[in-house]
Amino acid sequence: MWSQCLGGREVGADDDFFALGGNSLIGIQIIDRVTEDYGVQLSVRDFYLALTPARVAGLIEHGRALR
Repeated sequence: MWSQCLGGREVGADDDFFALGGNSLIGIQIIDRVTEDYGVQLSVRDFYLALTPARVAGLIEHGRALR
C-alpha cells in the first residue's frame, strides 16, 4: 500500500515516511486506504507519530483488537 501511494518506491518495514518522500496528501491517501482495507480509522496525528509501515501496522492491529 505504501509503495503504491509513494509512486512505486521500494518500502521497507522500518522506512521513515518522510524520508521516502511522503507528504500530507500521501499520508491522507494511506490513512484512507487503511480505513478501506482494514476498517480501522487512524488519526493524522497517530499516523505521523508512527512514521513507519511497521508502526502503522501495530496501530492497525491495535485498532482491530478494539472492535
